Amino acid sequence: MPESLPLSLLNDYLYCPRRAALKVVEGWRSANQHTARGDIAHEHADLRGYEVVQGVKLLRALPVFSDRLGLSGKCDIVEQRPDQSLFPVEFKVGKRRQWENDDAQLCAQALCLEEMFHTAIPRGAVFHADSKRRREIEFTPALRSLTEKTVADLHGLLESTAIPRAEFREACEECSLYEICLPKATGMGSRAAQLSGQLFKT
Repeated sequence: MPESLPLSLLNDYLYCPRRAALKVVEGWRSANQHTARGDIAHEHADLRGYEVVQGVKLLRALPVFSDRLGLSGKCDIVEQRPDQSLFPVEFKVGKRRQWENDDAQLCAQALCLEEMFHTAIPRGAVFHADSKRRREIEFTPALRSLTEKTVADLHGLLESTAIPRAEFREACEECSLYEICLPKATGMGSRAAQLSGQLFKT
């Protein structure tokens, strides 16, 4: 059985493999305005318990796991419909727009729920806090394949303990680990990278 990894790490890995490695291999954690806004958006969903709204049971902060994939974490909200079907909902900051890493994180939650409850979960949704709108996601074979491949890549990253080299992108400046990663100073093409490349040349 593979070592259990947190579900949220899938989102980190698809955003940036180096970010995921800094977290899972070296244990770095940091916060910025985006993580603070995320904490606020999750405030209600993180209160474990349930409530019933118009016949739908809302299970908040539901712990989930998959022995097969080596994953564990929690779902912000799982809606249990009157027909007993399950529908996971993930809370995200920002406006309603599609991100592959959000879709894969939600799909991983569905895979855990399917294993735990022996049921099929065809779709879920991401709730975008800024626009207060949902974006429904179908768990297609392609999305399921991407999610499982990302999980496998994450386990490989943990086993290798290698930290991918920094590569500066526009999105880097939004990352909470920006000051730790220093992608401009240490990334490919930087003076530091060139010097380190020359260090062991003969």
